Amino acid sequence: MSHRIKAFLALLTVALPLTAFSQDTLTLPAPPQEVQAFDTPNDNGHSIAIRWKLSADDGAGANSVTMYEILRAESPEGEFVSRGVVAAGTSTYDDRGDKNTNRPNYFPSGTNFYYKIRAKAGELSSDSEVAGPASAKGQWYHTGKTVVLIFMGIFMIFVLIFIRQAQKGKELYVRPIGGIAAVDEAIGRATEMGRPILYVMGLGAPNDIASIASYTILSRIAKKTAEYQTPILVPCNDPIMMSIAQETVRTAYLDAGRPDAYKEENIYFVTSMQFAYVAAVNGIMLREKTATNFYLGKFFAESLILAETGSIAGSIQISGTDEVAQIPFFVAATDYTLIGEELYAASAYLGREPLLLGTLKAQDWAKGLIMVLLIGGALAATLHWDFFVKLFSVKV
Repeated sequence: MSHRIKAFLALLTVALPLTAFSQDTLTLPAPPQEVQAFDTPNDNGHSIAIRWKLSADDGAGANSVTMYEILRAESPEGEFVSRGVVAAGTSTYDDRGDKNTNRPNYFPSGTNFYYKIRAKAGELSSDSEVAGPASAKGQWYHTGKTVVLIFMGIFMIFVLIFIRQAQKGKELYVRPIGGIAAVDEAIGRATEMGRPILYVMGLGAPNDIASIASYTILSRIAKKTAEYQTPILVPCNDPIMMSIAQETVRTAYLDAGRPDAYKEENIYFVTSMQFAYVAAVNGIMLREKTATNFYLGKFFAESLILAETGSIAGSIQISGTDEVAQIPFFVAATDYTLIGEELYAASAYLGREPLLLGTLKAQDWAKGLIMVLLIGGALAATLHWDFFVKLFSVKV
């Protein structure tokens, strides 16, 4: 028996390394196939796309692949360095340049790169064939946004048509807005009471869209106050906005034929500190007993404080801002509120300038067209009209 046991143990010792080698050979994953590397389409030249066919052992076969490692070199025989890893089942990767340099996501112009994909199963791996060369190039035109280009062209046609009609003197109908229609009434009330008008442009910067719209409205209101000989007070929280407001009001008085009635001291700088500015404006309301208050521009946490003080003072108040969080406070505490883009439209309503009015009318037509397309798109998706669904599918 002892001789048989020794022979069995000797046979087992010889067989174990062979078995282990056999297991390693069986678990070595199959390499990925059909690797392709090419410039990413419709980008700025900062990416190379890599695509491949999954390993035969990814989800099938031995099902041993756990991840893929993307390797890159500047020549087929060069040293391949790792660019990243993706999970099993993934067959795409976008190489976004040299992340370890001072210029991230940057590819040297005209440099060719070569790639191979390594399928990994634990410590074991197998490499694909080398793919390349591939280089990153920026495109001038994003082909996936052709539909956007078409709609931009249609909108520009609308703009040019309506501006031309406005310049010829044609009366363009625009939907009436209560807050804008009440401007003349509010100015007339202040004139009858012999009390000044307060115009607050908010805490925005001079280049904010809301501030720019507010300048246009200020010009229209200042021209009316010049005609009615009603004082207008414009406290500012920014020196640049003060200078622009002074020039706006001066020009409005000149257009009204009353340059002698303009008083530069009525448009002045208060402070750039938010609540110090609000306290000063509230004091102006109570001391000067303003009959009408306009809050048009960019407002923040001070909106309700201003509106409540004006309400206590008994003033007619017209407000407007594009800050969504402040609109409810103005709606609750002022007589009329211009909501969102109505503030931008107000300049066209009041000024009646052909450029502004034509653009506003074009926007209304464009919105109508978009609504029609939305309804048509919903019907196309519901009724499975694949042609229209694919036509208006814009790839970003």
